[in-house]
Amino acid sequence: MAGKGTAPVRLGRGQKRTPSRLREWVPLWVGVLSLLSFLGGMGLAGMSRQEVSSSSSDSPVQSSSAAPELPRFTAQGWPLLDPKPQPDQVWDCELVVIGGSLGGVAAASHAMRAGIQTCLIELTPWLGGQITSQGVSAIDESLPMRQRGNFSSHWLQFKALLESQPVHLPAWTGIPAGTRVADINSCWVGGLCFPPKAGVKAVETWLEQAAQNAPNSRWATQTAFKGATFSPDGSRIESIYAVQRQPRDPDFVPPGRLWRELASWYGWGETEVFAKRSVRLQAPPGRELFVIDATDTGELVGWAGIPYRVGSESRELLGEPNGAPATNPECTQAFTFPFVMAIHDDGGRSKAELAQLQPGYSRAEHRREFDMEGFPTFSGQSFFNYRRIVSKGRTDPFYGTPVPGDLTMVNWNRGNDWGIMNPPLILTEERLQESGQRHNWLGGLDVSAIKDGENHALLFAEWLMETQPRAGYPLSLLFGEESLMGTRSGLSLYPYIREGRRILGRAAYGQSEFMMLEQDIRIGTTGGRDFTPTVVGVTHYAIDIHGCRYRNWEPSLSASSAPINEFSVHPIRIPLEALIPQRLDNLLIGGKGIAVSHIVNAATRVHYGEWIIGSAAGLTAAWLGSQEPSLTPAQIVPRGKMAELQSYLVLRGQRLQW
Repeated sequence: MAGKGTAPVRLGRGQKRTPSRLREWVPLWVGVLSLLSFLGGMGLAGMSRQEVSSSSSDSPVQSSSAAPELPRFTAQGWPLLDPKPQPDQVWDCELVVIGGSLGGVAAASHAMRAGIQTCLIELTPWLGGQITSQGVSAIDESLPMRQRGNFSSHWLQFKALLESQPVHLPAWTGIPAGTRVADINSCWVGGLCFPPKAGVKAVETWLEQAAQNAPNSRWATQTAFKGATFSPDGSRIESIYAVQRQPRDPDFVPPGRLWRELASWYGWGETEVFAKRSVRLQAPPGRELFVIDATDTGELVGWAGIPYRVGSESRELLGEPNGAPATNPECTQAFTFPFVMAIHDDGGRSKAELAQLQPGYSRAEHRREFDMEGFPTFSGQSFFNYRRIVSKGRTDPFYGTPVPGDLTMVNWNRGNDWGIMNPPLILTEERLQESGQRHNWLGGLDVSAIKDGENHALLFAEWLMETQPRAGYPLSLLFGEESLMGTRSGLSLYPYIREGRRILGRAAYGQSEFMMLEQDIRIGTTGGRDFTPTVVGVTHYAIDIHGCRYRNWEPSLSASSAPINEFSVHPIRIPLEALIPQRLDNLLIGGKGIAVSHIVNAATRVHYGEWIIGSAAGLTAAWLGSQEPSLTPAQIVPRGKMAELQSYLVLRGQRLQW
């Protein structure tokens, strides 16, 4: 789906369906090696022609002995793209936001409202991250924040826009087309639950409104980050490279089995399904480029090797009272593929569809994880009402009972959460180096883990349909033409990522490598720091860790004693230093990847936390570009400019006080 100012890729009438000019840049051996490393040793047996072609090209095989050895890194240690294509398009941007997550949308919109020429790229077909492509279209907010109304004004405006969106649902729901979100909203996870496509429309409208102040801005979905180039001294990013895909079939709907699709989303070469074009994003003549990494996994950070951590940290390493017994980079929080269940009899269609599933682990092993956790399925404060995205009768979410035709979005801890680390989803630094992705980025994820997570979600849907219905309350999975998740399978386009790579900041607040720590946010601990002098946003939530484990129950080294409810958490002040990575002077983090520990991430990862972090990054970039272009982010505090930045933030609706 093309964004504002972005024309779709089209082939002319009679034009042969062959790879673009990239074929002369991508030797076959590069594509094959990339595919092998990406699949993590899964092998090519059983792969379709489409899957193989997504990572290879038609170029003749070149002998490695005849080809000169090419440099793989710059003098400063930054990776080099291999190949670095001649771009099909060049976009001029003062600010590039990588990742159309909720934080990325917030960052881009604030920058555009300030008149900054902004380019936003997103891997999936939908902008919005958690509320759209990741399927968590149920706003989860801290009760103390809701009671006090301690939200930034722009967040309240965005939620009002969400509530005003029309919805389009299957006819059997009995809900007329054009009914607004506000007319069907009744859930108890928070105050606002809605079909994901309503979120897509709200995000597009929000960006279009912002772009009126920056008319040369643009955004694009189905556009994968591939790498960057750097200034001669290595201190700045000079350009971003991306590959954009366009389905050849205008009615194409993603299958919803991401583990099969991801290689074709990232590959340079064209496939039977997608036409491709390469894009270079760079500063307009005479201007400086600024970049925000707003991806939920820290793609730019991982690709470039910017100092970061992933997984759990030990008590010894960070001094956190409830830190893990030992550091384990494999132990990130569980990820989830949400789906939608309906109180509806579909004649057994969804059961028959899921009966064909052949999971790698046995059904019995998957089913041992499933549990309603003591909650009733339908009546009262129930599983179904928890994230009910459609309530026909607007029944009370805490005491009422849903009715046939109601829909719920399923994101359940003892259900579709996948925290098994055999293998872990996020490639550790060691595995990332071995994969070769530093030169041909393919997402930095393990597709075997994605496959297992998808199977687990689908089997949870099957289990729900088999074990939870009662008289008058049949359950069915919305899939195929009725899917609300943008896929044929009914799963979200992309997993809900709770935790990815988290940067190590520069020296600040008594640390040589700054990170926000448990004692900074947990009531009753000592050693917490006051971030008020450099605060750029305030959020609040429980320390809500969705844990990790190995299949054989060997020690996971997780921070299992850290979770605690929101009334035991201080107001969380995000300091500017948490957004500033090491080594690069024109990069900020605009989402989950800020400088926080594994424990603190569990409190900053939800909807409002990500939005407020993205807003802070976008506004800081806008302030630097319009007010202080000679400064880098790292110079703001030592040069005494923090008060000016904070005034700018408050003037534009950012709340800095509890």
